[in-house]
Amino acid sequence: MKTNLMLIGAALTLSSCSLLSRPAEPVSVTVVGLNDFHGNLEATSFAGVKIPDPADATKTVSLRAGGIEAIGGYLAQERAKNANLVFVGAGDLIGASPVTSSLLRDEPSVLALSRLGMKASSLGNHEFDQGLKELMRMQNGGCDSNDAAKACKFENPYPGAGFKWIGSNVVDKTTGQPAFSPTYVENVGGAKIGFIGAVLKGTPEIVSPDGITTLNFLDEASSINKYVPALKKQNVDAIIVLIHQGGTATDGFAQPACGTLTGPIVDIVNKLDPAISAVVSGHTHQGYNCVVGGRPVIQGDFYGHLLQRLDLTVDKANHKLLSIQAANVVMDTRTLPKDAGMTALLTKAKSLTDAVKLTPVGTLATASISRTANAAGESALGAVIADSQLAATKDRGTVIAFMNPGGVRADLTASAAGNTATFGDIYAVQPFGNTLTVLDLTGAQIKTLLEQQFDNPQAGSNRILQVSSGFSYSYDSTAAAGSRVDASSIKLNGETLDPAKSYRVVANAFLGAGGDSFLAFKGGTNVLQLPNLVDVDAFAAYLKANPALAGGAQNRITKTK
Repeated sequence: MKTNLMLIGAALTLSSCSLLSRPAEPVSVTVVGLNDFHGNLEATSFAGVKIPDPADATKTVSLRAGGIEAIGGYLAQERAKNANLVFVGAGDLIGASPVTSSLLRDEPSVLALSRLGMKASSLGNHEFDQGLKELMRMQNGGCDSNDAAKACKFENPYPGAGFKWIGSNVVDKTTGQPAFSPTYVENVGGAKIGFIGAVLKGTPEIVSPDGITTLNFLDEASSINKYVPALKKQNVDAIIVLIHQGGTATDGFAQPACGTLTGPIVDIVNKLDPAISAVVSGHTHQGYNCVVGGRPVIQGDFYGHLLQRLDLTVDKANHKLLSIQAANVVMDTRTLPKDAGMTALLTKAKSLTDAVKLTPVGTLATASISRTANAAGESALGAVIADSQLAATKDRGTVIAFMNPGGVRADLTASAAGNTATFGDIYAVQPFGNTLTVLDLTGAQIKTLLEQQFDNPQAGSNRILQVSSGFSYSYDSTAAAGSRVDASSIKLNGETLDPAKSYRVVANAFLGAGGDSFLAFKGGTNVLQLPNLVDVDAFAAYLKANPALAGGAQNRITKTK
């Protein structure tokens, strides 16, 4: 009897040992990531790579990169090499999109990514641009949209996304439960790869508050770590974070294992569970391939210019990562094959939108008006947009216009002959479809508003509002917080603002609701919403009324130090 018990005990011991150290079964898995696509179905100029100018060999031009045809061609090419490929996203796949996608409620972009085999993506702040209900429609399908004029015009009914948006840190305010799936697990080649999604916790500060009133956005790192044990219980072989938050690095996108990454993503990654193998990031529109705390942290620029690639070797028998390599891959339209299915989808989207996109609006004095800010934070294009909003609402008594710099999405470049700007050109600059809001602010409130430009969105960074002609002020960036703007310098048509007097101002509805942390707007009075006056329409009217339009004068804001 004792012998039998000993044999049984030995058998149990051998069984336990074999479970802990089975022979390795390596599987190669390629994870390809896309961040900040913003509905750019077509290739766009990628300043990260310069090529010889065909018209002048002594000059270079920016490469055209991205677009669904090239992305599709690359994915097909790589799947032919390794069938174990997982295509994922890091947020802002939609929102702030060009006409070809946005006039169709971004449905072509979601369908394109679905047909390209995307499996999961973190939420991005721009996914919430149209509110939670509309985002749920984008996920699940149907035509019950808050913009019926655009919904289900590409496919009727719209079938919904073939991939899953995931967000571990987005919860319902009432129940505290996740509003979206926190994780996604992909079974590929016998291996199991777990993904955890997150969006920046500051999302409520940069999207319209009306659409997310039922949601809370929690700390990224603690929310991500919360779901690691659940993935471990599923015996995943590697865990990858998809997060819509990022940073900046001085190294180029092609520099492997860079060590110069700074910004919010670094603090988040340093707090992550050691079981997490890599971080696919977004939001800051940067190209980098860095290492933080021994883990790859990668971002692929924006608009599909770069795809983030992680090549993993996993031991599926013992559920562990054996090796990982990270790289950014340029979606070079010159060398990559075109995906025929994506060409057909793009052709259809263009056929439905080109008539609007190519409509001439007005002429420019030069081929382009830049959104690049000067040392004070003022841009020629930002000034023009502020002027256009003031002109559109002067009949409402406005005397000052404010424009958030983040709402100016591109340079205004005339695409038609004779420096003629089309509707598509101006829509690329202002793609959000924000309506305008008029309200009263006192001189003291305007001073507070201007102080809110600094340490925004975080300490050491600024969001300098673009202002209309006739309004001016100066600031000292080295002064104490709350005292950077010289009150005596805040002038309207040469007269110093009276702190007690009310002034009628205009801003887009996002900014007017306190967006981008400009909370002084919330204290405004006599608020008038203009639901039929959209910012891009105000801009178009201004272009028509001002032929050969030049950039706005960059002399309204002065930085003294």
